[in-house]
Amino acid sequence: MLAISGGGAGGAFSVGILSAWSELGNRPRFQVVTGVSTGALIAPFAFLGSAYDAQLRRLYLSNEARSLVDIDWRGLGLLSASLLQGDALRKMVEDNITDEILREIAREHQAGRRLLVMTTNLDTQRAVVWNIGAIADSDSQDALALVRQILIASASVPGIFPPVSIRTVVDGRQIRELHSDGGSSSQFLTLPEHLFVASGQARNENLHIYVIINNALIPEFSMSPERALPIMARAYAILLKSQTKQGLIALYNYGRRSAINLNIASIDEQVPYSMTDPLNGSYMRTVYDIGYRNTVEGRVWAQQPKFPRSQRHEANRGSRHSCSDVAGTCGSVR
Repeated sequence: MLAISGGGAGGAFSVGILSAWSELGNRPRFQVVTGVSTGALIAPFAFLGSAYDAQLRRLYLSNEARSLVDIDWRGLGLLSASLLQGDALRKMVEDNITDEILREIAREHQAGRRLLVMTTNLDTQRAVVWNIGAIADSDSQDALALVRQILIASASVPGIFPPVSIRTVVDGRQIRELHSDGGSSSQFLTLPEHLFVASGQARNENLHIYVIINNALIPEFSMSPERALPIMARAYAILLKSQTKQGLIALYNYGRRSAINLNIASIDEQVPYSMTDPLNGSYMRTVYDIGYRNTVEGRVWAQQPKFPRSQRHEANRGSRHSCSDVAGTCGSVR
């Protein structure tokens, strides 16, 4: 299984890993590929294999990514559903998820492989896991449109991109559900949650899970402006980082009990990043290079979660801050 996490522009890290893996010639043919948020945009091409590496590099390393920043100027998004209009994201998905891509996914599904994508149903407050291969292999005339909607929804960070309305049938009547970023429910998708707390777990030495975290698990220092939107964005980033750590800890503990072969990759350097410039080309190129270089050098994978201290500690005037990673407490040291 290959699980590709959320992380916005950090998805370039996954692209670097996949590209280097292909060049090394030892990239597995995964039986299951899952994607959440930006990972949902990568997952179909990772699922189909190395032939699509160049397309992924174009999506994440060219100006095409920058074009997704289509700001909704109606009160800077405060009076509308999102900061960005979402039209550019929709066009990007429509241009790249084609009938031929869907047919290839369907063929792989028929061969027993699975492609899964997670969204969050805003109405029910529940995660939804979509079997993209089953949809592609169905006889529905709406299959292509539905797959596109799912990918767009999974990548639509709340407040940044508008949610996606998806039609469904409940109790014999059609309704519309609002779906948004899968990362609101979990930053990556591996096994059903109930397995993590089930008793009498069987050993499964044949299960090999690779998890790519398109984020840095190290604390990343940044001075926060005392304004509402930057503070909310910073708090959301902290929430996602903590959510990712807890998810990895749960998976690791389950893996130890069940003898799963687990490998985890994450961005191991602090790379300057601004929430006001979410698709910065320099940032994406840098994290792509980190993923590529670490893979080539054979040090991209770890068998357990690692949460190191910040590599770079910046001081405020007249004081510096000291934090305990274990206790999670901070204080000011003169």
